Amino acid sequence: MTDLSTSYLGLSLRNPLVASASPLSKRVEQAKKLEEAGISAIVMYSLFEEQIIHESLELDHYLNRGSESFSEALSYLPDGGLYGISPEKYLNQVAGLRKALSIPVIGSLNGVSKGGWTNYARKIEEAGADALELNLYFISTDLNMTSNDIEDMQVELVAEVKSVIKIPLAVKISPFVTSIPHFSKRLVDAGADGLVFFNRFYQPDFDLDELEIVHSLDLSTSSDLRLPLRWVSILSGKINADFALTSGIHTHWDVLKAMMAGAKVAMTASKLLHDGQQSIGFILSDLNAWMKEREYESIQQMQGSMSQQSVREPAVFERANYMKVLGSFRETQ
Repeated sequence: MTDLSTSYLGLSLRNPLVASASPLSKRVEQAKKLEEAGISAIVMYSLFEEQIIHESLELDHYLNRGSESFSEALSYLPDGGLYGISPEKYLNQVAGLRKALSIPVIGSLNGVSKGGWTNYARKIEEAGADALELNLYFISTDLNMTSNDIEDMQVELVAEVKSVIKIPLAVKISPFVTSIPHFSKRLVDAGADGLVFFNRFYQPDFDLDELEIVHSLDLSTSSDLRLPLRWVSILSGKINADFALTSGIHTHWDVLKAMMAGAKVAMTASKLLHDGQQSIGFILSDLNAWMKEREYESIQQMQGSMSQQSVREPAVFERANYMKVLGSFRETQ
């Protein structure tokens, strides 16, 4: 019988398909449906650094009415209406999911700077999370901030978060890094047990009729898989950490590619948001059928089998492939 089990961050999972951070974890009933459909673990939606700071400033306001510093400090943050989900409600949701589900629940923190807010990592652990995912999402607009400044800040944050928890820590990073291998190694050296490739930057657009900036959520497609696939393949076997591949997981083909690149799990959200939890069963069924047809006995058997260290032509992941692709182009007219 085909063995679909895998391990991630020291957690034993029944298959490699994990629900990545999304609104689907905001309701216990919905999370239970994902579990029943076959998902092996759930990453909760993120608790943002700004949410925690905002609540702290509000508390300070009520404890210190008349303080001139409060109104000035609050002006640096967006309107409180953006933070409808309080940190305490988030912790209650972690506890609720942990009680209702038999699969692992991974908490999620989204932030970039060191500070008292990182104590919520420990609170998420105390609420019952089996692991924590730290999402490093940062847009630098400061002309004087260097890439070293940004990386140092994020590495220090990882070290601080790791110092306050005992559960495994995964770090979700951006692809917009000068040297992904070096930065990844620094994160692991700072305490990361796993790396998630990659977080997605949602870009604003312009409404030319209303002359306003608009925000939209564009779901991923399988074509988005190629970027994280490449980097997981390059780093597999070179860094002592578990890799998760996210962005572009929509079919069993995508899961297979992620495993062969060297990932321990394939994380999906867009597919679930678009097609519902019933898509989980189809993906797992097709995955099992493909493996049986090609006589794969287990997921572990294929993990890393097409990484840069394992393929005949390692240069296909590097500049040589870029030259080869451009050289193969032929004009049609």
